[in-house]
Amino acid sequence: MRILVVEDDRLLNNTLCYNLNTAGYTVDSALTKSVASSFLTKQDYDLIVLDVNLPDGNGFDFCREIKERRPDTVIIFLTANDMESDMLKGYELGAEDYVTKPFPMSVFQKKLAVVLGRLTKQYGGDTYEDGTLTINFSEMSATLSGKPLTFTPLEYRLLKILMKNPQIVLTRQVLLEKLWDADRNFVDEHALTAAISRVRNKIETPDRQYIKTVYGMGYIWIGGVLK
Repeated sequence: MRILVVEDDRLLNNTLCYNLNTAGYTVDSALTKSVASSFLTKQDYDLIVLDVNLPDGNGFDFCREIKERRPDTVIIFLTANDMESDMLKGYELGAEDYVTKPFPMSVFQKKLAVVLGRLTKQYGGDTYEDGTLTINFSEMSATLSGKPLTFTPLEYRLLKILMKNPQIVLTRQVLLEKLWDADRNFVDEHALTAAISRVRNKIETPDRQYIKTVYGMGYIWIGGVLK
């Protein structure tokens, strides 16, 4: 698990990094948006602890940029502002949680544990399971209501990207970039459309929907919602 802490308060930043390192995570530290952006051009992070008010930028705007480039990155906001409107804005941008400063480290650790626990439970390791659909990405095996399913490598990658970003609109461009980066092969619009169609035909039933089309934008993983 690789974590990036973006917080301009040096003492709080050092405290967070120390506790996360002690817990066994690989942690990088940034005091500004520009330094954080530099880190993000070099590597991916599983989770980013992000201050809303940075000396060289707004955390909400930075979150939007991060999600556009790497929509599967988990964001936890830190802020001194506990206004409900700001909290809602953070969640609307795809943040997993919101911690109001000042806070006891035990509270932060608990929130972090809940977020990571939730992600691990549903996507932990390389497995997805919702009671009907089960997919093991490392073994490239899957079942629907106990019956075996067969997916191509491209379809497995597409499913993993969608599943790791539930309830978030993923544009066609983002999906194309992710699929191309992963397989080192060019994936065009036609191939993406065909892959989405094949996956739907395999996992969706007359009474259950997993992928929702947002016309003119892209797709949302809605996780087996009953129609």
